This record gives sequence, structure tokens and C-alpha cells, in this order.
Amino acid sequence: MKKNEKEITIKIEGNEWTSAIDKAFEKANKKVKIDGFRPGHAPKALFMKKYGEESLYFDAADIVLQDAYAKAMEDNKDLELVAQPEIQVKNIGKDGVEFLFILTTKPEVKIKKYKGLGVKKEKVEITKEEINKTIEEMREKYAETKVKDGSVAEKDTAIIDFEGFKDGVAFEGGKGTDYSLVIGSQTFIPGFEEQLIGMKKGETKEIEVTFPEEYHSEELKGAKATFKVTVKEIKETIIPELNEDFYADLNLEGVNSKETLEAEVKKMMTEYKEMQAENKFIDDVMDAVIKETEVEIPEVMIEEETTRILKQYEENLQMQGLTLSQFYQFTNSDEATLRAQMKEEAVKRITSRLVLEEIAKLEKIEISDEEAEKEANSLAEKYHMEKEEFLKLFGGMEMVKYDNKMRKAIEVLKDNN
Repeated sequence: MKKNEKEITIKIEGNEWTSAIDKAFEKANKKVKIDGFRPGHAPKALFMKKYGEESLYFDAADIVLQDAYAKAMEDNKDLELVAQPEIQVKNIGKDGVEFLFILTTKPEVKIKKYKGLGVKKEKVEITKEEINKTIEEMREKYAETKVKDGSVAEKDTAIIDFEGFKDGVAFEGGKGTDYSLVIGSQTFIPGFEEQLIGMKKGETKEIEVTFPEEYHSEELKGAKATFKVTVKEIKETIIPELNEDFYADLNLEGVNSKETLEAEVKKMMTEYKEMQAENKFIDDVMDAVIKETEVEIPEVMIEEETTRILKQYEENLQMQGLTLSQFYQFTNSDEATLRAQMKEEAVKRITSRLVLEEIAKLEKIEISDEEAEKEANSLAEKYHMEKEEFLKLFGGMEMVKYDNKMRKAIEVLKDNN
């Protein structure tokens, strides 16, 4: 038996087992065909003669499994379980069934030190250059395009038709119609966009390029190619000036001049960087405590946590319109490969959780019913939900208490490091 495992044997026998076999018979009798009888109406004795009582044993075991599990949990309610139990049928026969439950208990966590670890929070500074860069990005966000006369220039959008040829033969995927290409975006093969500069509307030109050595197509890696390109329209990008119209478009309270915009941008950037610094500080403190911690994590915990991470990853892919199967196909991988990549993150998550639970225990952190109620009301209001609906999604009041306890443990670490 592995460390942090406990084996529990539960036997179901007597009337309870007999009753389960009777229920299994009623279920099976509805599915079998016995000459002369409609499904579900064959006599039990005839059924037993044809199929044997042993054909009912595993269905009967399924029927009593929940009761056996409840007994196992009741007899060991003081154990802190960290994973779903493994269940095996140890013995089964006409006298009863014997289940073996393998329970995985919470591993021992030894923290040598969690205070005075010398972790420093990064100081947040916002430079004038950062403010100016952000304002330029805001101006670009509100930029407009309009059709222009003349020739293609840097940052213009050229609407083009193109077709690529290698050794005089058109290649697959090398043709496009009415394609909008921002000059300087570097979205095409190196050298392509630069050769459009100076072309006029209606002009056709042959452009010579060389595909990169790391190009995805084996046929085109490092190959020379010629693109026949026609410019159909040219649009220039108009960046708005810092004026009253621009400030009105931003719709930021109190912003009506360059000075007030700079002040608001500095405030927003400071808040964002403070949040980043805070999160990094917490991560650094946790890493420091983990280095001072001894814990042996059961493999079943790691597997279950990896499954949770994989599920989250799948949900994120679905939000992007992809399935896991498509991801495996695109990346030439499989579930085993992805799970192996996620194992390190799973171990870190589990260790962090166990460390915070141990600190909460050492610091005697407890969350009262009143605190939990207040927190649940606050969170439900924050997410614009009814409290009952929020609790159902969050996992109930006990999960609110647990979450609050973990956050208080993090505060202990922050205050003491």
C-alpha cells in the first residue's frame, strides 16, 4: 500500500444482497428473450436455469455500491480525503459482495519557514515614455482610413490582387483577391510589402521574394518566387490629433486636455502595474515558501488536478472555436503529451493549496458563518447575481469559507514577508 493510502473493506451480504439480486433480476428480465414469455414476464426459476444467478452478481453489486460507499465514508469520516476513492470488487458470489475502497488521504505538509523570507515587492514606476506610447496607441485605436490618390506609402492600406509563381508555375495558396495589406505590418513574406511602396492605383508589378528557411511549406522553404501584384485601391490612415473631439471620443471623466489625459493614463497604468506587482509578489512569496516545504503529493492528486487543468484548457479552446481534437491535429500531439506538459503546473497548484491550508491551520484562521454570509452577498452583488444562484455556481457556502480562508492565509504571507 502506498503512502497516504488507506484500504477499507465493506461487505454486503444477507437480506441486503438477496434484495439486490432480486432487483438485478427484474432489470435483466426486461431485456432478455425467453421463448413463450414477453420481456419482463419470464419466471425467475426459468431465467436462473437459462442464465444462472451469477449473471446477476455485477448488476447487483452496482445496486449496492452507493450504500457500501456511504458505509466506508461513515466509518472514516475523520479522514481528510484528497481524491475520489479507487473501488475494486474483492470477492463476489451468492453469499455477498466484498468491496475494497482505496482512500487517498491528505499528505503531511512540513513548512520549515514561512515568515521573514526576504521577498521584496517590485516598486512601480511610470515613465514619460510609457505614457506617451500609451497615448499614441490610443490615437491609433481611433484612427480612420480614407481612400487616397497618389502612391502607396508606409502605413497605408493597399487593396491588392496577387498570385505567386515558383519557376513560372503558380503554387497552391499563393493567390488572393481584394486583400487588405497594411504596409509595414510584416504580415507577408519579407521584402514583399516594401516593394509595393510607390505603386499607384491600377498598377501591376512583378515582385521578387525569397521564402524564409523556416516557412511551413516544404516546397517553398528558402525558395525564390515571383508575385504578380495589382494595386486596386489605396487607403491612408488618419491619426486623430489631441484635440477636443478626440477627448470627447475617449469619454473619460475629467479628461479635456493633454495634461488631464496624461494624468489619467498615468493613473490607469499605475493601477495596472500595481496589480501586476502585487500578483508577482504573491507568486514570489509562494515560490519561496514552497522551497521551505516538504510534502509528498500522491500521484492520484496530480492526475485529478491535471484533468482539471486540461478541462479548463479545452474550455478556452472552445471559446476560440477550436476542439481538443483539432488542437491535437494542428500541433501533431495527443492527450498524453498535453497532460505531461501540464503536470508541472498541476504539482505547483496542489503544493500552493496545501501550503496555504497548512498556514491557515498554523495561524488558526477560521471563517465564521457571518463572515461567509457577508462575503457571499458581496460577491453575488459584484457579479450581478442572486445569492442562491451564485452559491450554486461557486460550490456552496463551504467553498466561500474555504476561499476566504485561503485569501487570509495569503495576507499572512504578505504581511510577514
